[in-house]
Amino acid sequence: MSRIGKQPVPIPDKTKVDIAEGNVTVSGPKGSLSHRVHPDISVAIQEKEIIVNRKSDMKKHRALHGLTRALLANMVEGVNKGYKKELLIVGVGFRAEMRGKIMVMNIGFSHPIIFRPPDGIHIVIEPKENKIEVSGIDKQLVGQVAAKIRSFRKPEPYKGKGIRYIDEHVRQKAGKTAGAAGTTGGAA
Repeated sequence: MSRIGKQPVPIPDKTKVDIAEGNVTVSGPKGSLSHRVHPDISVAIQEKEIIVNRKSDMKKHRALHGLTRALLANMVEGVNKGYKKELLIVGVGFRAEMRGKIMVMNIGFSHPIIFRPPDGIHIVIEPKENKIEVSGIDKQLVGQVAAKIRSFRKPEPYKGKGIRYIDEHVRQKAGKTAGAAGTTGGAA
């Protein structure tokens, strides 16, 4: 049996879980999320816990078993606590600001980058620290938006300039060094 799939998902107080015709809806203090469950996977509620079971021991069903349990656990945590990703803008003159619901970034291009976050995503920018905080209740969507923002200017390996995750370590390359004095490298 799947090690992840066999673990029950505890349902905290103030959280409501509804299961109807293959759809699981989780509602909590921060909002509501819904997920369509594969027909070969069954979901049930027993004693304030979500139990996930599979049809057979086939490889596909074992994979779906653990995946479904993990997705449901992420939904429960998301509607209660929420998720957050932090990014850091590194570079002289690189900055970002919020104009209403639109994020405008000046990150070394000839034009500003304009990004409109999807519904359910909240972006906060700390201009003094050049820090971007992406938060929401859907773990997948928060990660996707943070990756999209990072993709506008990935950190380069020579000076480290660009947008990176707050805990990301960028390996820096040495770059070119001055050639040895008097050598030209060509034929004389």
